[in-house]
Amino acid sequence: MGWNRVVHCLLCFALLLAVLAGIAGHQIVLAQEEPLIEEKLELECKYPILSGESGESFEFEIELKYQGIERRRFDLITSVPPDWIAFVMAGYPQKQIPAIEIGPATYSVTESLKVQFAPLLWKPPEPGDYVLTLEASSGDLKEAIELKVEITAKYRFSLDTATGRLNTEITAGEDNHISILLENTGTAAIEDITLSSTKPEGWSITFNPSKVDSLEKGLTQEVDVVIKPPRKTIAGDYRTYLKANSEKGSEDLELRVTVLTPTIWGWVGILIVLAIIAGLAVMFWRLGRR
Repeated sequence: MGWNRVVHCLLCFALLLAVLAGIAGHQIVLAQEEPLIEEKLELECKYPILSGESGESFEFEIELKYQGIERRRFDLITSVPPDWIAFVMAGYPQKQIPAIEIGPATYSVTESLKVQFAPLLWKPPEPGDYVLTLEASSGDLKEAIELKVEITAKYRFSLDTATGRLNTEITAGEDNHISILLENTGTAAIEDITLSSTKPEGWSITFNPSKVDSLEKGLTQEVDVVIKPPRKTIAGDYRTYLKANSEKGSEDLELRVTVLTPTIWGWVGILIVLAIIAGLAVMFWRLGRR
């Protein structure tokens, strides 16, 4: 009887050990099956290099990817060249943001950001490459990305009269002078600018100078324009077009020209009127004496 109790106790004790061993082994297996989360941060941009003319602004689309067991706040810091500015914007709504909170995430979570990069309005940059750096940091977890813009020269020039008026009065049969201003409003010199015109038939329009070999940025070239309509041109309003052309672009100036009767014919008319008046006066005087 005593022996049976001993055997029974031993069997119960062995069974208890087996159960405990099974539970411990199951926990070990579960622990081994749990994935180890590697904390990491990535910044990606599909188009990290953009190009455009001097004075333009640029926008980069950034993807911030985070994986980690903690919820983190990432400070967003930009480094820009002199005379440039940059802002980090939320994808939606469009608001400027200095930081972003994200996580925790077993798998990477992606946030869309936009970086606006532009030169100062009053300082258009010279042609060349300009690099912007965006850094996201939270404690010892940091990541940075370089974004670049390639600036090309902007070729622009304007054409206007010296007075700013787009109409003028001229006399038929005479050389009539007006001044026009050719101004380089771009960021680089413009070469070989030729001047021409579209005019009524029989008219003569000449330019002095008729060609500008080179016009540096910010400079203005004054041009003397001589307009000569035929002597028998009927008085009235006419349209002429002055043009400046180069390989980098062209500019037109429409000018309304009012043709007046030549001065000599005006004096002839006055003399005729005076002669008629004088003749009538003499006639009345003679009649009065009779």
